Amino acid sequence: MMAQYLALKAEAEDCLLFYRMGDFFELFFDDAKVASACLDIALTSRGEHDGERIPMCGVPVHAMDGYLARLIKAGHRVAVAEQTETPEEARKRMGSKALVNRAIVRVVTAGTLTEEALLDSRSANWCAAIGEAGSGVAIACADISTGRFDVIETTFERAAAEIARLSPAETIVGDEARFGELATAVRPRADFDSASGEARLKRLFGVATLDGFGSFSRAALAAAGGLVAYLEHTAKGSLPFLRPPQLSRTEAAMAIDAATRESLELTVSAAGTRKGSLLDSVDRTVTGAGARLLGADIAAPLMDKGAVEARLDLVQRFHDDSGLRDLVRGNLRALPDIGRALGRIAAGRGSPRDLGQLRDGLDGAWRLGERLAAIANVPPLLADLAPQLRGHGALIDVLSRALVAEPPVDAGHGGYIAEGFDAALDDLRDAGAGGRRAIAALEADYRARTGIGALKIRHNGVLGYHIEVPAKNGDALMKPESGFTHRQTLAGVVRFNAPELHDVAVKVTQAGAHALAAEAAHLETLTQAALGTREAIAATADALARIDVAAALAERAAEGGWARPALVAHACFEIEGGRHPVVEDAVARAGGRFVANDCRLSESSRLWLVTGPNMGGKSTFLRQNALIAVLAQAGSYVPATSATLGLVDRLFSRVGASDNLARGRSTFMVEMVETAAILAQATPRSFVILDEVGRGTSTYDGLAIAWAVVEAIHEDNRCRCLFATHYHELTRLAERCDALSLHNVRAREWKGELVLLHEVAEGPADRSYGLAVARLAGMPPATVKRAKAVLDKLEAGRAKTGGLAAGLDDLPLFAAAAEAQEEVVDTLRTELGALDVDALSPREALDMLYRLKGLAGEGA
Repeated sequence: MMAQYLALKAEAEDCLLFYRMGDFFELFFDDAKVASACLDIALTSRGEHDGERIPMCGVPVHAMDGYLARLIKAGHRVAVAEQTETPEEARKRMGSKALVNRAIVRVVTAGTLTEEALLDSRSANWCAAIGEAGSGVAIACADISTGRFDVIETTFERAAAEIARLSPAETIVGDEARFGELATAVRPRADFDSASGEARLKRLFGVATLDGFGSFSRAALAAAGGLVAYLEHTAKGSLPFLRPPQLSRTEAAMAIDAATRESLELTVSAAGTRKGSLLDSVDRTVTGAGARLLGADIAAPLMDKGAVEARLDLVQRFHDDSGLRDLVRGNLRALPDIGRALGRIAAGRGSPRDLGQLRDGLDGAWRLGERLAAIANVPPLLADLAPQLRGHGALIDVLSRALVAEPPVDAGHGGYIAEGFDAALDDLRDAGAGGRRAIAALEADYRARTGIGALKIRHNGVLGYHIEVPAKNGDALMKPESGFTHRQTLAGVVRFNAPELHDVAVKVTQAGAHALAAEAAHLETLTQAALGTREAIAATADALARIDVAAALAERAAEGGWARPALVAHACFEIEGGRHPVVEDAVARAGGRFVANDCRLSESSRLWLVTGPNMGGKSTFLRQNALIAVLAQAGSYVPATSATLGLVDRLFSRVGASDNLARGRSTFMVEMVETAAILAQATPRSFVILDEVGRGTSTYDGLAIAWAVVEAIHEDNRCRCLFATHYHELTRLAERCDALSLHNVRAREWKGELVLLHEVAEGPADRSYGLAVARLAGMPPATVKRAKAVLDKLEAGRAKTGGLAAGLDDLPLFAAAAEAQEEVVDTLRTELGALDVDALSPREALDMLYRLKGLAGEGA
């Protein structure tokens, strides 16, 4: 057995090996140590290997899914080795000492899950592969729980952003590929050959040419081939259900890089959870498939105005007719997830309950389709979707007749084929039931004959049916004349057989076995019938999801007083009464009221410079407008009184600060990298929000950088931009930048207390209110008082010299305070002796003094 295990373990490579032994999956050696620690189960040992005890642990077969989920969540991959024959078959083949054959039937990884217990019903589970050919790059991704298969042609620069959008459970690349930092698994480079990829796809879909699916580049074929090869590897040749690939290009969706997604918390919050994200705030879907589709829509807002308008038309139809909306949502709420049920069936891991879900889901879709066909003013998108809900009549009929009302998950014990569907099966069940009644009568007869009231007829997998009495009564049945044959003696009971029981048991067992075989044959037939229409079933699942999303967005819009956005051809951005949906929800829960604000970006005012105090709402204002753009192009109403905007091709957000020390980047370096990416990629159709650029370094350096960035965005990128800053010196740029306008978040001090109004007004802020915010944050009064004294002295010095503003027109921007300059020069004379310090500029003098004093003490 251990030789067999070690051979399978070598095949499993870096996976933990679940080795089936009867009713348990056992793990040995290092796998056992890892699993016992991860699953918090007992680590034992057994036998010896190379002179040492063999560590082992195990999990029950019936509880496998729960343990698998924990291992996969912890980042492990699991190879499942099943028994491929029964012990009886092994004994027939090799005699009484035969070892049961085993084989790895599946490799369980994060991206190849189909089990209901292992998946989040409201999130897609993508497995992605990145392929390269020449200068081309493509990403193939599949969610095998539903069969969706997408191929995205992109560029090297945008590949990381696409992976961030998909957020795949696994990302596969070929060895020596350029995307190693994105990969969770590396496969042989040969798997990513474009020619073999084309052959794999043709073989998979049974076609002579792929032209019917689209025009695939060599990179797309490489990516798709690499993905299919990986799925074949994990499924051990039994490839799961994949629909024909849908080909798209990155230009079809708004480009949003990983940093922007993280900053805006589109589908995942800063805490790494769905709660607190834009998706969580918007989601009112009533089905898992609808929630998954809504997440995909928000992650990839469209660039096709016609497609966006089609979605908005459908949302408006449900928004304007609350009765229809309630009817549709009520019908959808009762439907099972037929897409994932189909995925499990197609992967060979389906159950009678999955067929029951197909029956109920398709029947409910048919009924909903009939209701929708009867309504007036049908939007074009709904007219396309409604026919996909109807049909499947033959499959619904056979599943309705064949299956019981609530089929079980486990097919092994039968009981899922309805009475009346198969007369022969009914006869077998009757025979089995009659036999069980006969066994009950025998038990009563044996009690009466022996006088042993505790006598029972029991059944187990080893002895079959047998008679069991307490140990104290065992001697009475041992006598030959009793008619009982001794089978087994245990600590508290003695077991016997009898001729009459044997005859009845044979009939019951045979009838039961034949009934199970008959049900299994029906299950296979029903499964094949379902798979024969899987493309149509998948289309029905997609249609239900799209309708759910539209009705849910209409519900959210009605609930929050949202408006339908108007999309125009030119690059404007006019929002009245805009709100941040996530913050508004949080404020409402706290019993407050969110302050709405307008935002009007046009050709003559496309760059807003927003000043004002911390906590005043600048970051919220910036983010809410970016989120409005995302929602509008995803096909949703938006949180505003009205909204008119031109399509945004690229969205950028440089808001908030964090480091990436694992990649050797400080907070300021991360800020500069992200800002550089914006300046390199933003176009006149882009939308950019920037907050506190330059604050991560010295005042002079930071101001110089912020100044230059504003100029670059205004003159070179010419995009729509909201730029928040505490550098009041930047407001002077309004004098030379025609399309820059000044705005501020209003605040007032009242009786020594800061009152934040959260209103965006025209013009620059009168000051930053930094000390007031420090006081509001709970800084000790003595510290605030000292800061006030320092501020007064600094501002007095600035007044004498013109401060920073004096140097803005003639960069560099630096000047020294006049009252300190003489002291600086005297100190340098003392330190440097003969050097002519009088010739130094103020900035050079300060720099030299800083180097001498090491930025410490009163001199610094």
